[in-house]
Amino acid sequence: MGPHAHEIMLRVSSGVILGAAIAAAVWFLGPAPLLAIAEVVLLLAFLEYTALAERLGVRVAKVPAGAAAMLACAAMVFPGAPVEVVLMAAVLALGALVLASGRAGREALHDIAASLLPTLYLGLPLGALLATRAAAGREAVLLLLVTVIVSDTAQYYSGRALGRRLLAPAISPNKTVEGALGGLVFGTVTMVLVGRWWLPSAALVWRVGLGFAVVVFGIVGDLFESLIKRGAGVKDASSVIPGHGGVLDRIDALLFAAPVYYMFVKYVLARGE
Repeated sequence: MGPHAHEIMLRVSSGVILGAAIAAAVWFLGPAPLLAIAEVVLLLAFLEYTALAERLGVRVAKVPAGAAAMLACAAMVFPGAPVEVVLMAAVLALGALVLASGRAGREALHDIAASLLPTLYLGLPLGALLATRAAAGREAVLLLLVTVIVSDTAQYYSGRALGRRLLAPAISPNKTVEGALGGLVFGTVTMVLVGRWWLPSAALVWRVGLGFAVVVFGIVGDLFESLIKRGAGVKDASSVIPGHGGVLDRIDALLFAAPVYYMFVKYVLARGE
């Protein structure tokens, strides 16, 4: 077996194991255990994020920034929880800490922005994923996960087989237009077909639009993380997942897709529109 075939086998096997574990957790576990798992995932992704920020010369206030992100995630899960209080408290606390650090000028602005970003980039999206389960059931969450996984897989293999034109050469040297189109087609088809059973209250036209939006924003999320990694001069956020890189590399698309999906479920589907 050549090195390329070994890489594919490693990627596929670890992806299957990881996907099965996530599906089982979503299907069988209750809200509290799922929140605990989400917080662990968030913490691992946060540590990868802070490592990238340090490579960029930015100081992240790790303890308060991580705590704010984890509180924001938890607040999304419980109905009536004061998410806005968490966000405002994060701005006040992190702003004060950056002032106390003595760093002035652009460094201070970079530090406060980088310290606040995990709450918005990690905490709220992962919380939105859990809130989707509470609002629409476990099938709805699995539909989102399956759509993102199918889209990511289609992008990878379509890009390797057909990729000719780079989608964003200044950001990602590997993502191609052809790969993105493959992901868009297969991801949208997955949302349309599987959503017939797992999101039956959504009409066909809504499933088509939702599938399109989830895939497009998933690609944006992928490119957003690539932008951070490109600036930090690394290929992967870490090597914790064999064949896939880091936790942040695995959830980058989901971090942008989950909020879109959650807003549709909560503000469109729940109102019967």
